[in-house]
Amino acid sequence: MIRSFTFLVNPTSGGGAAPGAVVAVARLLREAGATVDVTYSPGPHAMVELVDEAVGRGDVVVSVGGDGMLSSLAGPVAARGGTLGVLPAGRGNDFARMLGLPETPEAQAELLLSGGVRQVDLLAISLGGERRLVAGSVYAGVDARAAEIVDRARWVPRRLQYPYAALRALATYQPGSYRVAVDGIEHEYAAATVVVANSAYYGKGMRIAPPASVEDGVLDVVVIEAAGRLSLMRSLPQVYDGGHVDLPEVTLLSGKRVELRGAARAPIPVGADGEPLGPLPSLNQRPALVEVVPGALAVVCPAPSAAGGG
Repeated sequence: MIRSFTFLVNPTSGGGAAPGAVVAVARLLREAGATVDVTYSPGPHAMVELVDEAVGRGDVVVSVGGDGMLSSLAGPVAARGGTLGVLPAGRGNDFARMLGLPETPEAQAELLLSGGVRQVDLLAISLGGERRLVAGSVYAGVDARAAEIVDRARWVPRRLQYPYAALRALATYQPGSYRVAVDGIEHEYAAATVVVANSAYYGKGMRIAPPASVEDGVLDVVVIEAAGRLSLMRSLPQVYDGGHVDLPEVTLLSGKRVELRGAARAPIPVGADGEPLGPLPSLNQRPALVEVVPGALAVVCPAPSAAGGG
């Protein structure tokens, strides 16, 4: 039986690259006999309705865009018992990297037509009275500041946007006091950032959490403790291959439930999969809560041995 597809496209992803990414793949799928519907993102509320309709028809819902677009669809697709496909067309594409997704239109179409379906974990983040599901990671501190800078750095060549934003954020960062409770055990740190990861990758290929797996039902927590700005800048290249975890200022924790709160001179920003979520609760407030949701999402992707760490 040939699959049918509903492509939901974020037209601004990848500096406008997403619409172009659809054309060749949709043509190949139609030539193979598949039914393909393409809709450009009309906003979050309408997207939920479109997911409802697509899953009701039995379509694979295909996210066309970056990690933010993927995360915005992962929760609704999982809640309705649907299957997600991913056509990476954003700036970072880190969850696609984790899943080992191909890059050429021919390979992407072949995977969507005949690839296997895996059940992968998601993260549930409760912050500011709201709960949402995300795919890759939740982070608080200098990396969330870097994500804000990336959104304003569209004049920088795409391949340089993330390194530029990371260096800009590090140049102005202020360390914070964090309380991190993992499965009920609380730790205190003076830190630059805390990352709660489902996927190993963020920031366009930074291997921030090398042990992470999207199928182990466990969250990997990376704490980068406060250090001098120059020291942090010099260690930045090591994040790309995961070598930073051997540095003395890096702590790795793991568990299924993580509570975060902290304080600094300015409010500590929180982000998830490239999207801002607001400020981190202060030390005397109810903490942000991140929980793993094991096997929540069915996604079309290569077998685990072929994926990038998942």
